[in-house]
Amino acid sequence: MLVGPVFNREVITTPRSLRLYLMRAGYVAALFGLVFTAWLILFGSKQQSGLGDLARFGSAIFTVLAPLQLAIAVAFSALLTAAAVAQEKDRRTLDLLLMTNLSNTELVFGKLLASMLSVLVPTVASIGLLMLITLLGGVSYAQVFRVVAVTLASAAVAGSLGSMIALWRERTFQSLALTALLLVLWLLGGELIGAGVFGQQWAGLSADHWAVALSPLRAIFAATRPLENFAQSDVTPTWWQTPVNLFLIFSIAATVLINFWAIARVRVWNPMQETRQRLQESESDDVAAELLDVTTVPSRRVWDNPILWREIRTWAYGKKIVVVRLAYLVIFAICAVAMLLALGDSAGLFSRSSASLSDVTKPLVPLMVLGLILVNALAVTSLTNERDLRALDLLLVTDLSPKEIIFGKLGGVFYNSKEMIFLPMGLCVLLWYQDYMTTENLVFLVLVSLVMNAFVAMLGVHIGMTYVESRTAVGVSLGTVLFLLLGIAVCMRMMIAFQGSFNNQLSAFSAFMVGGGAGLYWALGRRNPSTAIAFASGLTPFVTFAVITNYLQGHYGAAFLLTVATYGFATTSLLVPAIAEFDVATGRTTDQS
Repeated sequence: MLVGPVFNREVITTPRSLRLYLMRAGYVAALFGLVFTAWLILFGSKQQSGLGDLARFGSAIFTVLAPLQLAIAVAFSALLTAAAVAQEKDRRTLDLLLMTNLSNTELVFGKLLASMLSVLVPTVASIGLLMLITLLGGVSYAQVFRVVAVTLASAAVAGSLGSMIALWRERTFQSLALTALLLVLWLLGGELIGAGVFGQQWAGLSADHWAVALSPLRAIFAATRPLENFAQSDVTPTWWQTPVNLFLIFSIAATVLINFWAIARVRVWNPMQETRQRLQESESDDVAAELLDVTTVPSRRVWDNPILWREIRTWAYGKKIVVVRLAYLVIFAICAVAMLLALGDSAGLFSRSSASLSDVTKPLVPLMVLGLILVNALAVTSLTNERDLRALDLLLVTDLSPKEIIFGKLGGVFYNSKEMIFLPMGLCVLLWYQDYMTTENLVFLVLVSLVMNAFVAMLGVHIGMTYVESRTAVGVSLGTVLFLLLGIAVCMRMMIAFQGSFNNQLSAFSAFMVGGGAGLYWALGRRNPSTAIAFASGLTPFVTFAVITNYLQGHYGAAFLLTVATYGFATTSLLVPAIAEFDVATGRTTDQS
């Protein structure tokens, strides 16, 4: 039974699904497509016979694939595991599992491994492709094994973290948000250690050495390098002093400790105990009301849009959402301090320092990326939670109009995520104040940020309405945003690393843009087809490529106009059907036209 019936059932039923084979084959094919695309960008149609050229190409593409695979494995392991456990709690099926004779170990490990199958299988399937790259030269088998080991170890830590938080917290958004925030804190912690904030040397090893040993991002880049580069002196380091091996030890220990804590506390975090606690609190409130004469307490006036009132004036996402906001403020403070340090102490806040633009904007990137992910997670869970609690059915039989429901949800999303939207803009204003960007570019950046936040919010609402199963909705919504962000990052990295003519780059990326458009339409318009959604899905990848090209060439105005026009149209194409064809979008009826 391996680790229990929960995982055993997943192992038996998953291979029967065609989706498993398509996902595994599609993942490896996408990685191979990246290799082929990089080859076209670098060499075009020329025949290269030099062994040195092949070796340099193999080493370069290996350093592109390794961090990409790590990002996919870590993000989806954490978020899909958290979503799977949170769905069990929302549907009250975790209560049934806790009433069986399953041990805590079988429950925790079974659910963890069952949720991570969709990540582990493609990662293992990609080993064959990585081995083929070694035939080009520049990459050894040891480097491949180190990269795979770091990827799997990081995924294990991230999945365990997501599982533990989902078992602890009572709301889906809280689980997803805290998981994402802790992952970002993990990465930032490694960067702080590498910068020497906590000292330049520990136990005879440098801060850079410890940063690799504790950060998955630094560990994956270290794993792509030859082992000889790890030596800090003429003395060969012992096995445990090698930073990648130290990272594997740290990951194994962290996975064991996190799961041990979850196993020990899973029945303490029993949803039935939460229910009893709420009943006790309500009973105490009733007693207090009788003592204080509840008739003297004024009632609250509900707004004309009760959905918006509930999202803003009540704890619709749980009182522990304050913890999410505090965690985000901690990350913002770290990034803000890092930006101030990059600006230079001697320059102060009233004169421009000598730091480069790339150095001072590095802390801004994780804040904006994290903000988009959290806004999307909040939007999709605002609908999936209603569906799981059967509250959506009650809303649909009221006299609320579709416009009130949709705009009420969007208003609540923007209000509850206001810190994630506006605080990064404050750092942009600081850069403008320091003369790192013009007023025109500041306006461009702020407007693009608002448009992208509106797009990911509407994307989450659309998918939350369309997909019935919460786990699938969360996976599709967050997966769309993550693949969009990763696609942009990989495209920019490859265009910079493999510099070539625009024609070569356009032809090389054409297959990926077509595939990206098809995948976007499959996620957004497969269940409820729409001409506008089909047009937006097919157009968005090509325009995004044009935006990246204009940005790298310094044509910021063109990049701004293309971004606003494209993603503004995509947002509208999702918003209009949600309001005009509300019954079809929510599955209450089918389109007979």
